[in-house]
Amino acid sequence: MLKAFHPLPKLALCLAWIAGSLLIFQLWFQVTLFCAASALLLLDARIPPRRLLVLMIPFVLFGFGFFTTSVLFRAESGFAVQMAQEQGGTPAVAPGLVLFFRVLACGMTSAVFALTTDPGQFVRALMQHLRLPAAMGFALMQAMHMVPDLRGEMLQLRMARAIRLGRPLRRIPTPAEAVALAIPLLAYAIRRATRAALAFEARGLHPNRKRSQLPQPPITRSDWVLLSVGSLLLLAMTAMPLITAT
Repeated sequence: MLKAFHPLPKLALCLAWIAGSLLIFQLWFQVTLFCAASALLLLDARIPPRRLLVLMIPFVLFGFGFFTTSVLFRAESGFAVQMAQEQGGTPAVAPGLVLFFRVLACGMTSAVFALTTDPGQFVRALMQHLRLPAAMGFALMQAMHMVPDLRGEMLQLRMARAIRLGRPLRRIPTPAEAVALAIPLLAYAIRRATRAALAFEARGLHPNRKRSQLPQPPITRSDWVLLSVGSLLLLAMTAMPLITAT
């Protein structure tokens, strides 16, 4: 379902949920958003649980300070207390715990978009619907293809180096090996950049010039339905504290 969702409505919906997470200082909202995003990645995007746990590590480390200060040491940082006061946090819930789950909720929501969206389709949608300049769009696509290609080139260089030295390939390169690979990788990047520049020139990527576009998938009725359902759920969860208070 998410992979068939048009990139632009999906981006708008994910940004709306992230904005809701940043504005609503409630533990139940952060936990609900985190669990919902994780469930979508597991059940809809078919992300393996192990990979999902590895994906959470940077966000856990980022918010771990708030968690340990609030839960383990029973103290609160001045930043967490100020955030709770400014955003209407309840004194019954530790502000650091809310900030910890906020980091996880925003991280998993961004992962939902990143792991279920084809980068090329997203850039082409930006060019067609939001009038992204063609030069910028093709530069983004070149950068997105450059990173995995650079990784593959580095692996080939390491394999060739291991064969020449007659030793098995190490899982993690040593500092000496990393320094030895710097110049070949730099030369490879320069060659790729030169080819990209020639391709840009051949495509005629000049500003203020009319260009034809390959047919792209339009925003369908199902996309609008998913966007509406997600927006209504966000509005309902936002209004729930007001309803319970009255």
